[in-house]
Amino acid sequence: MGLGRLQAWMLGLPTAVVYGSLALFISILHNVFLLYYVDTFVSVYKINKAAFWVGETVFLLWNSLNDPLFGWLSDRQFLSSQPRLCGEELLTGCQDAGSITLGQYLRQLARHRNFLWFVGMDLVQVFHCHFNSNFFPLFLEHLLSDHISLSTGSFLLGISYVAPHLNNLYFLPLCQRWGVYTVVRGLFLLKLGLSLLMLLAGPDRPGLLCLFIASNRVFTEGTCKLLTLVVTDLVDEDLVLNHRKQAASALLFGMVALVTKPGQTFAPLLGTWLLCFYTGHDLFQQPPLNPVGSAQPWPEPPAPPPAQAPTLRQGCFYLLVLVPITCALLQLFTWSQFTLHGRRLHMVKAQRQNLSRAQALDVKMV
Repeated sequence: MGLGRLQAWMLGLPTAVVYGSLALFISILHNVFLLYYVDTFVSVYKINKAAFWVGETVFLLWNSLNDPLFGWLSDRQFLSSQPRLCGEELLTGCQDAGSITLGQYLRQLARHRNFLWFVGMDLVQVFHCHFNSNFFPLFLEHLLSDHISLSTGSFLLGISYVAPHLNNLYFLPLCQRWGVYTVVRGLFLLKLGLSLLMLLAGPDRPGLLCLFIASNRVFTEGTCKLLTLVVTDLVDEDLVLNHRKQAASALLFGMVALVTKPGQTFAPLLGTWLLCFYTGHDLFQQPPLNPVGSAQPWPEPPAPPPAQAPTLRQGCFYLLVLVPITCALLQLFTWSQFTLHGRRLHMVKAQRQNLSRAQALDVKMV
């Protein structure tokens, strides 16, 4: 009886509440995993480097392929029944009879210039977001553990996850006023400026380090949440360029994921390699075990920890600031090549409306 009441109450909830709750719980599970899985597998389970790379490779393949697979299953019904177009200019090209296969769709997408520049930029963005998540505990431990308490570190961690959602309340009106392209470019410039400032200040400014580590995650995650708006514009441009009867939204979102989700795998792999390169500290290196009954009269004394600490701390600092500087420079270049904004975006939106009206008239005539 109680279960039936609970089920009836849940069925009566508004759709927005149900969807928001589902998104909240998925986000909590996803972010907890991203934050701790590298440290858990390496420090707690102590898996070797080969096993870690094999696991990341399997994750890379499935994580990249599942979105376009489900997108194609969702959109193939109308893609396989619409006319095929050739040509790249808006609303031009020759119309041939026949169905669009997945290979033909991919060739059309390969000629979609803005799509290619966007996924290049987004690949770097996904890498940077997951790099921040994977190595956040490491940076706190080696750069700030002597200056802040455990509760302060937990507060920084919580702020870095909550603030991007609050920032969207401010960024979205800015996007309506100035456009998504301008706001995203401003965030890239802000990331570059803050990173250069931190590099000049050095690792011995704990207050500035706290602010930078938190703001770096906040603005990076905030940018990720705005890029979905750009993908919807790309869906419109794809529809107009190829004169589709219906937007292939699920498939295009899937193709974006196919190219950009490898950044989730590159982040821990490249991050651990860079850490070893800068500091000589290999996360996968296990301390040798002393054999039972070993008779070594003069064992080798261990290296004194203080001699290694400055090198590791300095390396973590350079990793913290040089990764966002590199990412920001790459993103500013690729984003400067993206043309789906301003006048062109208005033209695409207008032509999509014209296509929708023409299709509605055709349906009425039939």
